[in-house]
Amino acid sequence: MSKRASMKELSPIDIYKLLPKINCKECGQENCMAFATKIVNREVNIDSCKPLLKKEYEKAYLQLKDILRPAVKEVVVGVGEKAKKLGGKLVMYRHEFTYFNPTAIAIDVTDEMPQDEIASRIKKTENFSFEYIGYTLKLDMIAVRCTSGDAEKFKAVVKKVSESTKLPYIICALNPAIAEAGLMAAPKANPLLYAATAENWKDMAELAMMYSCPLVVSAPNDMNMLVSLVKTLMAYGVKDLVLDPGTFLNEGLGATINNFTMLRRAACKGGEELAGFPLMGVPMAAWIGKGDTADEIIKWKEAYTAGMLIVRYADIIVMHGNDGWSLLPNAVLRQNIYTDPRKPVAVAPGLKVFGTPDENSPVFFTSNFALTYYTVASDLESAKLNAYLIVVETEGSAIDSGVAGRKLTAERVADAIKASGVESKVKHRKLIIPGKASRISGEIEELSGWKVQVGPRDSSEIPKYLVEKWQP
Repeated sequence: MSKRASMKELSPIDIYKLLPKINCKECGQENCMAFATKIVNREVNIDSCKPLLKKEYEKAYLQLKDILRPAVKEVVVGVGEKAKKLGGKLVMYRHEFTYFNPTAIAIDVTDEMPQDEIASRIKKTENFSFEYIGYTLKLDMIAVRCTSGDAEKFKAVVKKVSESTKLPYIICALNPAIAEAGLMAAPKANPLLYAATAENWKDMAELAMMYSCPLVVSAPNDMNMLVSLVKTLMAYGVKDLVLDPGTFLNEGLGATINNFTMLRRAACKGGEELAGFPLMGVPMAAWIGKGDTADEIIKWKEAYTAGMLIVRYADIIVMHGNDGWSLLPNAVLRQNIYTDPRKPVAVAPGLKVFGTPDENSPVFFTSNFALTYYTVASDLESAKLNAYLIVVETEGSAIDSGVAGRKLTAERVADAIKASGVESKVKHRKLIIPGKASRISGEIEELSGWKVQVGPRDSSEIPKYLVEKWQP
């Protein structure tokens, strides 16, 4: 394998040395050092530095591009606002930095499905939506599979998919002639082409370059062949690749997870360029040879395989089961993994209004940790309460950890009450605080001038608490 230098821990100084150092502020930062810090944290792009784009700084610009190049190349599938970025990973482990470009989840259709079933599966994929701690969880792609062996039939289905959705799609056909028929149905859609193998790589490479689309390289459970194909395809001129090392269940699951892990380790820890591409997992392999096994069992196997692959570095997975119960857990898992570990998931502090509160309505407070806030908000909404909720800035800490770590203090609560403007909305001065914050109740009373009532430890008990203890 060819190698690139292992990615070291960059410091702002490493970047600053290659910047123009003229502090022109065109990038929106106060000076070049501040811009360098943003670059290291991946908060801005080096192209934001306009002087750096001039001819005189070309060498430094190219050096910076190389230094900042991710260990796993970013590959774009599709066009427009629905286009999906795959890969672009900088590190192997999430705690080292953060993961970019969440794992794409694709749902398959085949050219032997009835037209109404294809339409239904596309619509269901598009309409999948779940609100989770401030994020809307969605599905990403359609995998169009040729199972008929008929080029014209496949072409017609690809055309139908391209006309029915703006979601990116994968053209799945190992026969180059059939794959080309699919590409011809929507020549500018930039689909992901599946797949180049030891037998068809040259024809598939020609198609990928002719239609300017990314190409999957497939060598099931044969890492040497996979790497050899990547090297050959890159030399041939294909640059945007996705690697499919094979997905096997049951006794083959261990080898599957090991292959994914070794490929990502080779890219991120070993600097192996030939392994530095997005990885594809195919949990729908669970459906192969299902026999008399109940669909629910197969969907369960597919779902847990998908979860393992998301955790073990898959940048795209292809699923067949499209029930909410099998997709939602992995959509939530993906969201949890692809948040920035350096920054707690938080919501903006301030006053939130539930229902139609009046001057006698109860006033609560909670922390701005997203999971805490949305749990409390959901409980207030489901109980159809008319209430005010003050969200206190706790730097993303939950109630108990915020109190223990001095991120949630009486001073912050008192300041939040003043800043919220709630004092002009209610005639009473009673604040219901979370049970887990009871130890600072006295300080809150002293600093805010409000009478504190210690509420339940669990927000689901708020309705019962109000019935028993609330009096304005």
